[in-house]
Amino acid sequence: MTVKEALGYAKEELEGAGILEAALDAKYLLMEVAALSCAELFFAAERELEEGTVRKYREVIERRRAREPLQYIIGTQEFMGLSFVVSPAVLIPRQDTERLVELALPHCSGARVLDLCTGSGCILLSLAKLSGLKLGVGVDLSKEALLVAKKNAERLFVSVDLIESDLFENVQGIFDVIVSNPPYICAGEIGGLMPEVRDFEPRMALDGDVDGLCFYRRIAEGAGLYLRPGGRIFLEIGCTQAKEVSSLLEENSFEEIDVKKDYAGLDRVVCGCYRGE
Repeated sequence: MTVKEALGYAKEELEGAGILEAALDAKYLLMEVAALSCAELFFAAERELEEGTVRKYREVIERRRAREPLQYIIGTQEFMGLSFVVSPAVLIPRQDTERLVELALPHCSGARVLDLCTGSGCILLSLAKLSGLKLGVGVDLSKEALLVAKKNAERLFVSVDLIESDLFENVQGIFDVIVSNPPYICAGEIGGLMPEVRDFEPRMALDGDVDGLCFYRRIAEGAGLYLRPGGRIFLEIGCTQAKEVSSLLEENSFEEIDVKKDYAGLDRVVCGCYRGE
């Protein structure tokens, strides 16, 4: 089978499974299993693939046909120009979340930063890599997620503290900035998500309880014990949750509350300044 034939076969298989970017996924997966760059793939259309490569390619195409996310198959995802290891233990970093990092970044140089629900560590590690933190602490309830975050910290040569904790439970100290992309999908809506999300990404990182606001309530109520007066908070939200999350911050001694949109024009980040009690 040639490169061209393999790509044609894969595109047809993936389109049959309802995958919208079938040709692109086919290309990325072949680049991965054949260890080819994009340029090499383009100029190697008539190259015969080794039998083992063809077999492995068929295997990964079958996984993608079953709607396993491309990023879990490849094992990495780019975020903020950095490469992060991902696994089914963590949410796949998304471009929407880059908006949170961009907004927090100007406040993080030399700062003490706490990342709640750190997952892969993409938020905290990006901030540490791009701004230089005095201290970075990432917490997650999942041991498996923390192992992924640790691996990413090592890959990026970034030093942070990673703690198993149910939000603030095991956190100590006072911080200048709190960031979080907590679970925020209403429990009843998870069944209607795309198969890649619903069937493969960790439910505990998606499920925001009945109304999707459970974690925002807990974060807003507890943040004052860990954030200095004048400190900042940045929360990623679902695009319909801005009003409710803003109110929760206001009720818990935050001011200068603002809602920032993502690049699709949807409400994506609520930020505020802690005024103290």
